[in-house]
Amino acid sequence: MKELLWVWFVAGLVLGMETNGYLDFNVTELDRIEELEYGVSKFSSDLNPLMVGLTLIRGAAAKGAVCLDGTLPGYHLHRGHGSGSNSWLIHLEGGGWCNNIRNCVYRKKTRRGSSTYMEKQIQFTGILSDKAQENPDFFNWNRVKLRYCDGASFSGDSQNQAAQLQFRGERIWRAAMDDLMENGMRYAKQALLSGCSAGGLAAILHCDEFGNLFPPTTKVKCLSDAGFFLDTPDVSGGRTIRNLYNGVVQLQGVTNNLPRVCTNHLDPTSCFFPQNLISQIKTPLFIVNAAYDTWQIQSSIAPPTADPIGYWRDCRLNHGRCTPAQIQFLQGFRNQMLRTVGGFLESKQNGLFINSCFAHCQTERQDTWFADDSPVIQKTAVAIAVGDWYFDRAEVKLIDCPYPCDKSCHNLVFR
Repeated sequence: MKELLWVWFVAGLVLGMETNGYLDFNVTELDRIEELEYGVSKFSSDLNPLMVGLTLIRGAAAKGAVCLDGTLPGYHLHRGHGSGSNSWLIHLEGGGWCNNIRNCVYRKKTRRGSSTYMEKQIQFTGILSDKAQENPDFFNWNRVKLRYCDGASFSGDSQNQAAQLQFRGERIWRAAMDDLMENGMRYAKQALLSGCSAGGLAAILHCDEFGNLFPPTTKVKCLSDAGFFLDTPDVSGGRTIRNLYNGVVQLQGVTNNLPRVCTNHLDPTSCFFPQNLISQIKTPLFIVNAAYDTWQIQSSIAPPTADPIGYWRDCRLNHGRCTPAQIQFLQGFRNQMLRTVGGFLESKQNGLFINSCFAHCQTERQDTWFADDSPVIQKTAVAIAVGDWYFDRAEVKLIDCPYPCDKSCHNLVFR
């Protein structure tokens, strides 16, 4: 299958902000990827897309569960029907993090920090689609997208009065779950917690908590898409992503909300990394990740701050311009990812889909979730792999051969 290269012209697009200390971690070229959540129609031939309205959680303020700027959090809910009436899929939105006051002050004036700026309707595609031909296993479930407006993967609980910032991600998570339980989720016979990017990390952090909401008779599992952020050195030998996460954990009061089974023997920042959590999660978990995750390449492995002379610039934007030495470095990143999931794979209840693509978030986009030319491993698309695992039709632990063998990828190219 011919490799598809989605070419992005990012100059001046969408946020376009390169000030306020925000570019390094939140407004890289990859930040535009997450705009796909609201511009998915570019990859869909659907002339009548499903648009779902925003519901604000009215009881949240009384619980102190507010966005960075103090506004109410919200979600988009499309009701299930037929055999899916008592099945629930909760999808946690992604969108980076803010790790210092300057970043968070900027963020609170965007849809990622305030419901004031959130779209009143968004398109449901991929794992949220309501069409059987696009989403064969979950199309008729109750499907929810929980909006992300805290900047700490729904895990902080603190504030900064001087900057008028509320770090209440953990409270937002709990208020949203309370609200959904009251609106029918408590009757669920089947439930799946999923998320993309920072939301994929949140799905890991909250997986067992989600499982504990339901009685033992409910089938509950979790799915993390592009949320497997590695604690790895950048190209200069620095610790870009560890420094970022340390700032998030300290600023937003995340420590007390991290799994005790991890913080009992590791520092809090280490317990914000999925590699130190996944083997201890009791609820069945499925990981979808690109072996050459484009966000991690651009913002963790080879960010401009670690590459001041620009040696990695062309490679960072287009893998086709990487030198053999750079590809070898990226193969080392893939190898580290595979090593860290070793113990996780020992459990039969867990699942895995790691393809050798330059991509980020593959469950939300229709073209990468389930389409005629979707990425595949052993002829299996992401949607089929997740469905087979969730419904116990097969044990799914799919690991692709190293780049450049996979010709089915929808690689992301920036220029």
